[in-house]
Amino acid sequence: MDRTDIPRQQTVILGTAGHIDHGKTTLVRALTGIDTDRLKEEKERGITIELGFAHLTLPDGRRIGVVDVPGHERFVKNMVAGAMGVDLVALVVAADEGVMPQTREHLEITQLLGVRKGLVVLTKIDLVDRDWLELVTEDVREYLSGTFLADAPIVPVSSVTGEGLDALRARLAELVAEVEPRIPAGPYRLPVDRVFTVKGFGTVVTGTTVSGRIRVGDEAVVYPRGLETRIRGIQVHGAEAGEALAGLRTALNLQGLEKGDLARGDVVATPGSLHPTYLLDLEFHHLASAARPLKYRSPVRFHVGTAEVIGRVLFQGDELEPGTDALIQVQLEAPVAALRGDRYVIRSYSPVHTIGGGRILNPLPRRRKRTRPEHWAELERLARADAGDLIAYHLEKAGLRGLTEAELAMRTGLYGKTLHRELERLLGARRVVRHEGEGRRLLDGGLYEDLKRRATEFLARYHEANPLQAGAPKEELRSRLMPGDGGGRIFQRLLSDLARSGDVVLERDRVRLPGHQVALGKEEAAFRDRIEVLFRKAGLQPPSRAEVVGKFPGKEEAAARVFDLLVREGVLVHLREGLCIHREALEQARELVVRHLREKGELSVTDFRELTGGLSRKYMIPLLEYLDNQKVTLRVGDVRRLRSGA
Repeated sequence: MDRTDIPRQQTVILGTAGHIDHGKTTLVRALTGIDTDRLKEEKERGITIELGFAHLTLPDGRRIGVVDVPGHERFVKNMVAGAMGVDLVALVVAADEGVMPQTREHLEITQLLGVRKGLVVLTKIDLVDRDWLELVTEDVREYLSGTFLADAPIVPVSSVTGEGLDALRARLAELVAEVEPRIPAGPYRLPVDRVFTVKGFGTVVTGTTVSGRIRVGDEAVVYPRGLETRIRGIQVHGAEAGEALAGLRTALNLQGLEKGDLARGDVVATPGSLHPTYLLDLEFHHLASAARPLKYRSPVRFHVGTAEVIGRVLFQGDELEPGTDALIQVQLEAPVAALRGDRYVIRSYSPVHTIGGGRILNPLPRRRKRTRPEHWAELERLARADAGDLIAYHLEKAGLRGLTEAELAMRTGLYGKTLHRELERLLGARRVVRHEGEGRRLLDGGLYEDLKRRATEFLARYHEANPLQAGAPKEELRSRLMPGDGGGRIFQRLLSDLARSGDVVLERDRVRLPGHQVALGKEEAAFRDRIEVLFRKAGLQPPSRAEVVGKFPGKEEAAARVFDLLVREGVLVHLREGLCIHREALEQARELVVRHLREKGELSVTDFRELTGGLSRKYMIPLLEYLDNQKVTLRVGDVRRLRSGA
């Protein structure tokens, strides 16, 4: 999408970060005129506990959203929630104190969450002299060396006197102009950071829209709870709006849900776009500032979006040293709803400190055992994969079930034109196969080609083991290739493709290789002649299958195979279970019945007995029912009549 295609409603989100009592909330109030300390306890204690929100109009007329986060170490989890969706960070450092513990932790968190632009605001300059200010500025610049804020502007201000505020607004305008607008691709997602009730409207949730768009009246689902709702109303930065886009501070009025149904950490999203998961594959950076190595299965606090969930870390080996990068899994005690590419933060269980974070690689993985190197090799592949390899990986794992485009998008984080363009390329190269039935599922091309190869190999073995069989039953082939009840339509496509390419021949309920012909040995040929003679002589009173096979003592299995061959060839016609008749005798019976009906108009069982010279009911009833089924006769009460066209 060109920059000219970005909706005008697009807004940049500025987040504050910094140590407690360094003046973040006072700075926001001085810039915007909005007091973000909204709780009674916050005002009494003079610290920010919950997230605060404001908006600022810059000198160029552009409006930005402001998220004011708490600085106290007890509320860092709320800071993590607020940093979700932030485009720019304002690292606030009090000039009279300099860099403090939460300054460091907040900076690490913003880096782990992927924030890449921002500035430093030196507050409370009215409390220090110029020499001290220069010294603090040098200390801050040195501390930021090697971070994404290494070359960021450092702006000294006083929220009390107003000194430096205009310069700060100007610097913010410059940075905002450099921010790449968020393209509203993919499903709509709003990680919930606040839930409350508005009298006369009902339940309202707020958060930063991180992807997609949503309009008033649209359906939505609250994940991971799976609660269905509809968007009754939308506000963007306090103003009514018809839609919300990626990058906007958004309030959604949800229909049919109570405040108690929801909580911070939930995600309001497009129906079918997310799936609750207790397990995630992760790229992980273990911070150098972490106090100790991270041990296998250590309990941790996992933060993604606005959710905090207790979990355990899984990886190869026994522990991870601080300052290292690794590919890991986290096993959670409660489900979350996330996508590939989402950023996360991990904090130690107790005492609570930020120890690392990174990027989600796979939101729906299998459990990886540390004793199985191949499991972790898969993670290496996921970490390096481009779009095509990513699609191929997930289709391989899906097997013959395949994936719909929506399921594939959920696993890969690819959407819209990006996904379609890559799929068309892979479809053209036969690396992916699209099955038009069963929800237009996508299959791995290599797996599908292997399925075709296995089908022809099975038929070759089947023909060798069953030379008297014209071909393998289709259902037997399907059960060998696709055990279980699924895959029926995919199997039909497979047969059609193989028949179209000339690799197999389809004959009613059987399938064979093109060159296969029934091959009778000398003994089988003699059996065939003998059995046919038995049925010719028997006429309308044929022997049962068991009686025929019994006439070949010691050779019963071979005789049974020849008998079945005669049935498949149509020499013997199946009347009912265990009873067959020679086709010539059957044609004789048909001619007798048709001739009688043309002369008399109807046929009773007694009439048929007389026509056949006293044939018993054992044979008469199966013969008459066969003629009914073949649409020769029509039973009306106790008599039969000739069908039209017979």
